Amino acid sequence: MIKNAVRIKMKEEVLRSEKKIAAANRRRLRRAAVAGLNIIGSPGAGKTSLIEAVAGRIGKGVGLGVIEGDLASDLDLRRLNAIGVRALQINTGRGCHLSPAMVASALEEMPLEEIDLLLIENVGNLVCPANFDLGEDAKVAVCSVPEGDDKPAKYPLLFLEAAVAVLNKTDLIAACGFSRRRFYRELKSVNPELPVIEVSCRSGKGAVSWARWLRNRVKEKRI
Repeated sequence: MIKNAVRIKMKEEVLRSEKKIAAANRRRLRRAAVAGLNIIGSPGAGKTSLIEAVAGRIGKGVGLGVIEGDLASDLDLRRLNAIGVRALQINTGRGCHLSPAMVASALEEMPLEEIDLLLIENVGNLVCPANFDLGEDAKVAVCSVPEGDDKPAKYPLLFLEAAVAVLNKTDLIAACGFSRRRFYRELKSVNPELPVIEVSCRSGKGAVSWARWLRNRVKEKRI
């Protein structure tokens, strides 16, 4: 019993510490007037592609910065750097999500005075990242058509926590047998107020709406 009590106490202390770091991250972003968004989705959902799609559409006067979270490699970082996006890499090793401390370290290296919008691409995972506050202003739930139309029902916490859902790879709806009716029905049962932006990074359809949503978050931060 004592052993279990020690474990619980240590876990509580770790969570308390992470909340303090997340709060400090949020204050830092607020002081710099940077809108910070936590991009959460499965591996292969197209999180990096959504950042690529918006990079050329975000508009003049909006400085874009990215924190790339992955278990290993810098493949996505190189993709973003190749199109001129300012990005930093965090490799978590075995960790299934970014932590507030990891983000805090990355913020030390980010020129926040040149950034208006910070996109934090979390490790590919629909479970763990939804449970942790990194100090962001909002979470973005990314799901893609090939993953199936049942994601809101299977992973409700993410869709409850998110400020917007992005349904990616919509050009594959017919090929994958994806049911929009089922997807929106399940989403409504979890979070009826959650807006959805449908995007195809391949065709560019919906990318303007995605960029507009992001610009509005920047405008809100500047008020």
